[in-house]
Order: sequence, then structure tokens, then C-alpha cells
Amino acid sequence: MQLTHELPDFTYSLRAASGRSARVNDIELQRSFWLTPDTLVQDWPVSGVGELTLEHLQPVLEQNPALIVLGTGDTQVFPSAQLMAACLGRGIGLEVMNNAAAARTFNILASEGRKVAAAFILHG
Repeated sequence: MQLTHELPDFTYSLRAASGRSARVNDIELQRSFWLTPDTLVQDWPVSGVGELTLEHLQPVLEQNPALIVLGTGDTQVFPSAQLMAACLGRGIGLEVMNNAAAARTFNILASEGRKVAAAFILHG
């Protein structure tokens, strides 16, 4: 059987993610970031879920995703109910999970051509 390596038809793919670092394509990241299949913002000024506000999510929301995958570090930590309601009020789903699961989920949804964005909180 011949195997072929399929390259994604989008620009940015997550190769690894933990609570302290992530690899997007060949870029090693040590600070919180967000991305869509074709956009990467490497310096997202969020160091914990407790400080996350709608203002922090605004640039992600402006990408008009159908879903935002929020990676909250090594463990799943939910943001405030107000923040989750603000996303839902705009018709945008917000799925919260640890960073490793968020990376896998983002890649699957992006490969399906879905309008997805992901935000990852990294703890230095």
C-alpha cells in the first residue's frame, strides 16, 4: 500500500500544544495566541482565563467564525458566563478545552473547511 502525506489546504496548522507552549507549523510559541486557518496572531495579551474579557476576544470575533475553540492550558477552565453568553449572543459557539484537545479540534474543523478560530492561553 502506498501512503501519501496530505498537506492541509489552509495556512496554519497546530503541530503540538501544551499549557506552556505550542507549535504552529514550524513556529514555536511560548505566549498566548489566537489563529484561524489563514491568520496567526502570536502575541495575545491573556495569561489566564480569569482575566479573559470580551475585549480580549474582540479581534477573534471580528473574524466571524462559526465556532471559537478556547484552549485554557493544561486543564479545562471555563470563562465567565457573561463571556460565553456574549459569544452565543453573536451566534458564535465557544468550546472550552485543554490546549492539547483544542489543537486537535482546531485541525479537524479547519480540515473540514469550517469557519473556526482558536485562542490558546499559555502559561510561561
